[in-house]
Amino acid sequence: MAVREARARVDGSGRPPMVPAPSAPVRSRDPEAHPAPTGREEAWRFTPLRPLKALIAGQEPDGKVDVAVSAPAGVEVENVATVDPRVGRVLTPVDRVAAFATVRAGGALVVTVPAEAELDEPVLLKLRGDGGVCYSHLAVEVGPFARATVVLDHTGTAKYAGNVEVYLGHGASVTFVSLQDWDDDAVHAGAHAFSLGRDAKLRATHITLGGQLVRLCPTVDYRGAGGDAELSGLFFTDAGQHQEHRLLVTHSERNCRSRVTYKGALQGDNAHSVWIGDVLIGADAVGTDTYEINRNLVLTDGARADSVPNLEILTGEVTGAGHASATGRFDDEALFYLMARGIPSDEARRLVVRGFFGEVLDRVGVESLRERVTAAVDAELAGVGA
Repeated sequence: MAVREARARVDGSGRPPMVPAPSAPVRSRDPEAHPAPTGREEAWRFTPLRPLKALIAGQEPDGKVDVAVSAPAGVEVENVATVDPRVGRVLTPVDRVAAFATVRAGGALVVTVPAEAELDEPVLLKLRGDGGVCYSHLAVEVGPFARATVVLDHTGTAKYAGNVEVYLGHGASVTFVSLQDWDDDAVHAGAHAFSLGRDAKLRATHITLGGQLVRLCPTVDYRGAGGDAELSGLFFTDAGQHQEHRLLVTHSERNCRSRVTYKGALQGDNAHSVWIGDVLIGADAVGTDTYEINRNLVLTDGARADSVPNLEILTGEVTGAGHASATGRFDDEALFYLMARGIPSDEARRLVVRGFFGEVLDRVGVESLRERVTAAVDAELAGVGA
């Protein structure tokens, strides 16, 4: 398949995408290597900078996020200095906030799953903010041919910059869930980086419900052939909230696969969601199979969803490459269909939204967490009324 043919599958025109994929950013732990954003940069043009002012300036921490870890037997949990070789093995900051998260965190928490382990219970990390400015750095190492589920549960309030890096050994299989269930005044800027070894499988889901501003930047790269990554997301953006998810999947190895599926619902004045999906297929990444999709459901007037998929292909030998994005109003016909069969309007509304989110919820590997998210979505809908 020629490059032009691959692009034609993306936008149906044979022309390059309207918004080109961004050039490679500077990678450095040094915050001064990253200029303070002004809002005119492509990476920051949708983001309100005022709530992030303290994190951009690298203000010394005056609060904290308590971390409680529950891990099955055999999993090692330790606090290490930032000079530990496992810190930065996957994630090198590409912006000023992530760099400050590294240098201001005072070390890192490292969770290690040994090779060939098969965990019966998830590794659960409960992060609760008690206010103020705070930083953290988490590294998860999963050994070759191990199977593990890792859950991050964010609650409370803070102005918080948190880095997460996940290293998958060859043949490893990881289910990763990050839940952002902050209080209404919280600010969270997170860089989440995943690196897949040969034939490794990643199933990562990001669920964002709370917070005044949440900006997450998940990235995926491959270290060997046969890697398989599925990234899913669910967000419910309420009045006055800004929820932003910026993804980058870099295919540099042969015969790797990626799927990205993000779905969001918005309601209320000044509810603003942003989804940016970047996929780069390198010149040596023959046999790549990738597809990304974002769907947004606008429930009320006054809400805004920005969705920008980008695909750059540098080889003519891909198995498949494409993307899709759509934003639409609530389906009144579906609502009428249910109400005509005797279902009350508020219950019909919940059923339609549950059906919209069902594909993502089914991928959450922890039943109690899935039930909690479903209940939270129902509560959001009840706040507006049918």
